[in-house]
Amino acid sequence: MRLLGERFPSQVTVYEVGPRDGLQNEAARLTVSHKLELITALLDAGVRNLETTSFVSPRWIPQLSDADELVSRLPCRAGVVYSALVPNERGLQRAREAGLKEVAVFLSSSETHNRRNVNKSIKGSLATYAKVLASARTANLKVRGYVSTVWGCPYEGEVPIPRAVAVARQLWEMGCYQVSLGDTIGVGTPLQTRRILEAMLEHLPVEGLALHMHDTRGSALANVLMGLSMGIHTFDAAVGGMGGCPYAPGAAGNLATEDLVYMLHGMGIQTGIDLSLLADAGLLAERMVARELPSKVLKAVVGERERPTRRPMRPRGDAV
Repeated sequence: MRLLGERFPSQVTVYEVGPRDGLQNEAARLTVSHKLELITALLDAGVRNLETTSFVSPRWIPQLSDADELVSRLPCRAGVVYSALVPNERGLQRAREAGLKEVAVFLSSSETHNRRNVNKSIKGSLATYAKVLASARTANLKVRGYVSTVWGCPYEGEVPIPRAVAVARQLWEMGCYQVSLGDTIGVGTPLQTRRILEAMLEHLPVEGLALHMHDTRGSALANVLMGLSMGIHTFDAAVGGMGGCPYAPGAAGNLATEDLVYMLHGMGIQTGIDLSLLADAGLLAERMVARELPSKVLKAVVGERERPTRRPMRPRGDAV
């Protein structure tokens, strides 16, 4: 296997999940106005695919209890795709009533994690989503799928690749236009990522797959690089590296959007995102959640802005 000299995509889609997957695991409870301010900052930076919230019961995720109001007040921007998680047909109905054109469904490739996360078996979740996708087709809504714990489970350990493939394949065959594969606890390594993608690509087209990496052990970008070398061109990330998983003890946050964009731009890969304005959004998120966020690029930006005589940060590589 050879990474150097591989043909990478010239452009990728960065799917921002901070307002949902990030904020749902933060102790801070942001108001709708604050969430809209953060979303607007991300849009100003050039983000065009954005997961905004989740239409689940407020009892389970109180941080997202304002989903209906938030979505109804989202800024209208040309070319922007907003999405939200829906756990069932009731969630889908709420998303439709709020005006969304895209939703997402989610389940785990680990039976134990799925039961802890949504209180259902994998089989039960798939039966629910079959109905959701049928209703979404009738309403002309696009559906994205998430498969969690593909690289490993906090309760069961390593998840057999065929099991993860079977779950992803069923979501694809039900009608999800894309399936995002999640390293929920951040245990993945590049060769493991290669094996997973090789197995997935036997059943799903490359454009039907995305990667959703967590950076618990600092290997998220290495796994993204492997994904790029195999043709993957959609990657989920969260501003500032917010997030985690309430049902995955010890899991750190998502791959930081700033870190992802910095690497991609340094490789000459276009994202349509302005890194400086993205850093502004990250600093805004940091102030809102009242804690230091883990994004390494964000830390570098803070240091450079505090020392104005230094040359500003710029990705090293083909990008200018």
